[in-house]
Amino acid sequence: MAQLHTVLFSAMMAGAAASAPALAAEPAALRDYRALAITPDGKRIAALESLDPGGLPLRPHAIVVVRDAVSGAILAQYDPCATCTYDHPAWSPDQRSLAFISADARAGTATVYVAGPAGATPVASIKGVASTARWSPDGKLLSLLATPGAKKLAGAVEAGARQVGEIGTQDDAQRLALVAPHGGELTMVSPPDSYIYEYDWTPDGKGFVVTSAKGNGDNNWWVATLGHVDAASGTLRVLASPKMQMNLPRVAPDGRSVAFIGGLMSDFGSVGGDVFTVPLSGGEPHNVTPRFAGSFNALAWQGRQLIASALVGSDHAVLSINPAKRSTRTLWSGAVGATGSRQGRFVFSADGAVAASVHEDFARAPRIVAGRLPQLAAITRDNDGFAPQVRATSVEWTNEGFKMQGWLVAPLATEPGKKYPMVVQVHGGPASAASPRFVSGGEQANPLLRDLARKGYYVFLPNPRGSFGQGIAFSSANKRDFGGGDWRDILAGVDAVVKMAPVDAGRLGLMGHSYGGFMTMWGVTHSQRFKAAVAGAGIANWISYYGQNGIDQWMIPFFGASAYDDPAVYRAASPIESIKAARTPTLLYVGERDVETPAVQSMEFWHGLRAMGTPTALVIYDGEGHAIRKPEHQRDQRARTVAWFERYLR
Repeated sequence: MAQLHTVLFSAMMAGAAASAPALAAEPAALRDYRALAITPDGKRIAALESLDPGGLPLRPHAIVVVRDAVSGAILAQYDPCATCTYDHPAWSPDQRSLAFISADARAGTATVYVAGPAGATPVASIKGVASTARWSPDGKLLSLLATPGAKKLAGAVEAGARQVGEIGTQDDAQRLALVAPHGGELTMVSPPDSYIYEYDWTPDGKGFVVTSAKGNGDNNWWVATLGHVDAASGTLRVLASPKMQMNLPRVAPDGRSVAFIGGLMSDFGSVGGDVFTVPLSGGEPHNVTPRFAGSFNALAWQGRQLIASALVGSDHAVLSINPAKRSTRTLWSGAVGATGSRQGRFVFSADGAVAASVHEDFARAPRIVAGRLPQLAAITRDNDGFAPQVRATSVEWTNEGFKMQGWLVAPLATEPGKKYPMVVQVHGGPASAASPRFVSGGEQANPLLRDLARKGYYVFLPNPRGSFGQGIAFSSANKRDFGGGDWRDILAGVDAVVKMAPVDAGRLGLMGHSYGGFMTMWGVTHSQRFKAAVAGAGIANWISYYGQNGIDQWMIPFFGASAYDDPAVYRAASPIESIKAARTPTLLYVGERDVETPAVQSMEFWHGLRAMGTPTALVIYDGEGHAIRKPEHQRDQRARTVAWFERYLR
């Protein structure tokens, strides 16, 4: 894509809506919106936007687009590096400038840009990776997270570095850095032995509140502490070390306290839990949303109160939180899938009155919604021409005292009296949830569900205990019980669906990735109900897995101890222990350089199935990590999955 420097800030500052050239694309291209940033006054929204004409990666090259928050009109757009990817943009306090970071994978560099009336100007560059640009409260400095000389992209889902030579001798350190908006040298601020995951400026501009841990960044988020970094000295002072995972630290406007979302979480970036506050001076965190029947996933201060979004059963909601009274009030809710930015599913203006998000559901394509709460309306219409490809219904059931929710996706047209095969797709995590995602007629959105629906399959997406959406007690109910209550919940959900839908109980399939891959392995070794299965990036043997993966710290909160201290609980949850019961034809796939669930786990399960004479196949994708990124691999994995079910469920 050619560079774009369409700058319409003069009209924008005058409040007039101007139009910029549209992104070039083939007809019927799905427009993707992500990484929203809203101005403090709530009048403009910046986002990363891209067009996918089909057959390309799920996330093709995106540009930075500025829109009017009421009309959705494009006011400006920036693309200073056509071969780069961009990180979340951030507005300056005076709302005149936009900062963002580009990553050039080929050169191995990251560059900080400031966009204004003259276009996007580079102000600093490093060899390595960087993200999360933010402005100081007075607008005189830019902060960012920088990892000079990084061996890999940040995040455990990315392909790991090759393990050759002496390993484990050096870890990447993601540090806070500062630079002037007009350019200059980056100054590293936080200690070199600490990995900073998230941060927020204190209102006085003299420091930051951070979540951080020492050692390997991929591995230690689960034991991160909440701390304060002094901007002048770089000193890190621990504020709290709760036995929970923390996301989205937010400093109150008066600088006296910090709010964050805390709970049991299995992946950095998969946010869900209750809202806690702790004094900036330090102390024990205080739960200000006890017994809330949902999972919070965005957070901002609104004076002395908080505004947040949460997954509540089948709905996403925006709520006001009174920390003093420990009470919540729902401002808006809807049965949609919601994405916003790294800062949460919704973004809010400075006073919390205006909210913005990206919404989609199984039948409606992504669109930016915005407005003064409680009124939210779509401000983009680019994807309105996409017709529904499936039908979807929210399903609720109970099991062993728990209330569950999931989604049943069906073909658009079915014949009266006919029974259809059904595939059960278990989400990853386990601390996550299946929520509405658009299923398109092209290559762009949820193509596997589209392909299965076209072949006449129902797909059931359950949210068993351990999932987000029902409260912190529910999301913690699978501790030391993987493959126990969660599996019984899924089977109870299947029973509920069979009673309500024209599903052939004799033609059931099972699939999932990551935790869903483990549950698929568990399912075929503990049930004969499923006639075919596809396990992606699964875990066959928790004992060997503990010593093979790059993120063993995530297991302690869920299993209660290491595999060396309590091997019995790990062995009890290992599908390989019951491999002799496996009769279900099972396809397995995994990334060659998967840090989270190493390929040897799939190999071990594949070997066991072959020894039992059970039909199986294993595909290891070259150079891939936990997330399969390359489009040719995505297409291959999808085609193999559909063919496997067609072979054994017809």
